[in-house]
Amino acid sequence: MTYSSYGDNSVLSPTEQPQPKVGPGEVVVRVRCAAVNPVDWKIMSGGLDAMMDTVFPVVPGWDVAGVVERVGIDTPEWKEGDEVFAYARKDYVHGGTFAEYVTVPVRALARRPESLSWEEAAGLPLAGLTAHQTLTRLGTGKGDTVLVHGAAGGVGTFGVQIAKALGARVIGTASERNHDRLRELGAEPVTYGDGVADRVRALAPDGVDVVVDYVGGVLDTTRAVLREGGRHASIADPSVTEAGGQWMWVRPDGPGLEALAALADAGQLKVPVAETFPLERLADAFALSQAGHTHGKIVIRVGGDAA
Repeated sequence: MTYSSYGDNSVLSPTEQPQPKVGPGEVVVRVRCAAVNPVDWKIMSGGLDAMMDTVFPVVPGWDVAGVVERVGIDTPEWKEGDEVFAYARKDYVHGGTFAEYVTVPVRALARRPESLSWEEAAGLPLAGLTAHQTLTRLGTGKGDTVLVHGAAGGVGTFGVQIAKALGARVIGTASERNHDRLRELGAEPVTYGDGVADRVRALAPDGVDVVVDYVGGVLDTTRAVLREGGRHASIADPSVTEAGGQWMWVRPDGPGLEALAALADAGQLKVPVAETFPLERLADAFALSQAGHTHGKIVIRVGGDAA
């Protein structure tokens, strides 16, 4: 699926593209499943044009799970037939994962977790790495109390599970209808909105050690509940740096994916899948993502049966 100009979902169309070349330090992956992330349709609308160069026609998509089809020069750790998954973002926007084949730099590649289906594996990389990198860069560990803003969202769901696996106590903000889901993941839920800082303080009177913001617009709350010497980061609010926090955007990271795979295989990380679509219905999948009402990943099935 490609688009040849920025626009809404109507610019997407199925096209025939050449087989991707495989360069040094790369492999070609035959795609089994690829997951939708909001950044995919935001890029398509031109939202990142000031940040990233674009070469049309664009195949969108950054999350992938599939099988190594070919290997490039200097890739001794991979061979044809290996089952892999990746956050396959490149340095410019062009050859993405909503296709039969995609090239992936080996630095971004990891072996598919044995415990996850193709759909689940495809849904983990971008959101899972986002959560993992925010928490680990902040030094989250045993004994910390962590506040997750947007704990029931796509990244927040992973953030709760990863923070628990790192040994932390987790408090998560969400609407009341999602509180039971957060409890199942091991978080103590609080309702967001007016008075949220007071509700967090009621659970953590001495303040929290770590705050991760996955929604934006919550810096005042973060300041109100963070203990002296605490650490915080946001993926949605660049002004966080003015308050001593880190503004972060996820990096492709094969070793990070290996760590997530280990958590999944140990039963400490689950990947909720909301709905799957065939490749030709990518526009419908984008529309579902844009509506913002799903709980779990939206996955595109490209090749083979679910497994």
